[in-house]
Amino acid sequence: MRLAVLLAGMALACAATVARADIYGYIDAEGNAHFSAEKLDERYQLFLRGDGAFDSAELKAPAAPAAAAPQGAIQQYLARHPNLKKYEPLMTQAAHDYAVELPLLKAVMAAESGFNPGAVSPKGAVGLMQVMPATAERYGLQADKRNSVSEKLADPKTNIRLGARYLRDLMRMFPDQMALVLASYNAGEGAVQKYRNRVPPYPETQNYVKLVTQFYHLYKPAQPASPAQAASASGRVYLTIPGRGNMPTRSVIEQ
Repeated sequence: MRLAVLLAGMALACAATVARADIYGYIDAEGNAHFSAEKLDERYQLFLRGDGAFDSAELKAPAAPAAAAPQGAIQQYLARHPNLKKYEPLMTQAAHDYAVELPLLKAVMAAESGFNPGAVSPKGAVGLMQVMPATAERYGLQADKRNSVSEKLADPKTNIRLGARYLRDLMRMFPDQMALVLASYNAGEGAVQKYRNRVPPYPETQNYVKLVTQFYHLYKPAQPASPAQAASASGRVYLTIPGRGNMPTRSVIEQ
């Protein structure tokens, strides 16, 4: 079930830095999760405030009015989705092989496909990490007599590893600039370069950077607080946000 994000009417300023944002979401009748950095319509309810605190080890969001937050369903979707556990060994191996943080892979997968290996975007992005066939071909994946590139991308192991390789190369291109890495994964590094190494002013990309960064912090284990931080932080992580989208005309880095 593809993790869909509706982006109509968003007006986010173009920025190179990561901004704080809320997470809104709902679970539809078919069990698909929908997330956005804004309340796009009445179905979207506040799940997590951008300036809120949470225990990342337990993936618990702070309390909110019962009428405003479908927290239980969304927490279970993000933390206990059966495919998250099923594909974690593949993600762990890819994270190790390509020096990509496991929480980042989980965050991208959550935003791109909602952990659905059969997800296909309207413009042809395939699988758990929503890899474009053109991207896969640049990394050496070729069709054969039995399967097309798209069919090969439906294999979770192949898909996860290609997504991790692309993230690795984007991190080399934009070191210590996670917002630009995520914007490039969504819109292509050419779009980021076009706007002078800033997050492009595309509503979908702005939302994508916010949401994926938010999910990254949800999946990242809490770090032990230093003595100076202990009194104020109490071992909790504070959200620093950016979000989701899938703009299929992504260019690819040659290896």
